[in-house]
Amino acid sequence: MRFYPHQHRHTCGVDLHGRNLYLCILDQQGDVRLHKRLRCDPELFLQAIDPYRDDLVVGAECIFCWYWLADLCADQGIAFVLGHALYMKAIHGGKAKNDKIDSRKIAVLLRSGAFPFAYVYPPLMRSTRDLLRRRLHFARKRAELLTHIHNTFTQYNLPRPAGRLTCPANRKELPELFDDPAIRATLKADLSLIDHYDGLIPDLERTVLGQARVHDPDNLRRLRSVRGVGKILGLTLLYEIGEIARFPSVQTFSSYARLIKCGKESDGKKTGTSGAKIGNVHLKWAFSEAAVCFLEHNPAGQNYLQRLRRKHSKGKSLSVLAAKLGRATYFILKQQTTFDMNRFIAN
Repeated sequence: MRFYPHQHRHTCGVDLHGRNLYLCILDQQGDVRLHKRLRCDPELFLQAIDPYRDDLVVGAECIFCWYWLADLCADQGIAFVLGHALYMKAIHGGKAKNDKIDSRKIAVLLRSGAFPFAYVYPPLMRSTRDLLRRRLHFARKRAELLTHIHNTFTQYNLPRPAGRLTCPANRKELPELFDDPAIRATLKADLSLIDHYDGLIPDLERTVLGQARVHDPDNLRRLRSVRGVGKILGLTLLYEIGEIARFPSVQTFSSYARLIKCGKESDGKKTGTSGAKIGNVHLKWAFSEAAVCFLEHNPAGQNYLQRLRRKHSKGKSLSVLAAKLGRATYFILKQQTTFDMNRFIAN
């Protein structure tokens, strides 16, 4: 957990929502100078804070609609701090809770140096990252539809379809295998959506890949040198990591990617682990997938996994492998080098 340590003449806490916001401005003595509700309108926001622009910092909790406020502050030269949603429990723990109270709590936390902040992803690559996340969402929906078709055959105790359903030729005649018109309609609906996703997903991939070649082709090439990292995993790592310099150590990076567990300890006694849901879920998925792909057609990697299994279970061994791939990725980006298989399995 990192806290914003800098002091400013004026501190603005914003309780942000989709259509409205509530702001609270404190001076250096902690007195409230402005406390009011506004529509989410850039002009109204700038008018409200204008008398306090001298050495002002704005803080808001990280929710889905923070982009416009962060970009507005950047354009106006105003310091902006994004609060980590899972760490800002102080604004949720009071007896009474409303927007007015929450905005003041945010301002007080920011003024006191106890404001847990998150990374403000740069706007240049932000929209492409969001597009890549939508592509992943659509790919999972497509997989759910394919699974539903298999489950339908199992429901009625029929042989599973021959061949891979990812191939359009293997799924064309599937609805005709059922006499019930409702079942046929169900399968036709699934197949229609799958056909649509088959055209949509590659188009999104080409768009993201084209943007990546403009944004950071060198780091994309370095990431794809990692054994087990292909086009989609490479793009995911590139856009979810962003600037590697924002991670001061490999331990910080591994924690952000959910590759390590954080211990809980009190009075010298270990009470378990915590923070499993804090971090980037997309990086966790990418490194877990990379660990499985790392083993395909890779005898040296399979031998390395066997070495790990002498100490750990099968599932734990794959987690250790994913964590090590994460560490290797960190140093590849930090040192501007490429993946070395011999060095990787030697340790």
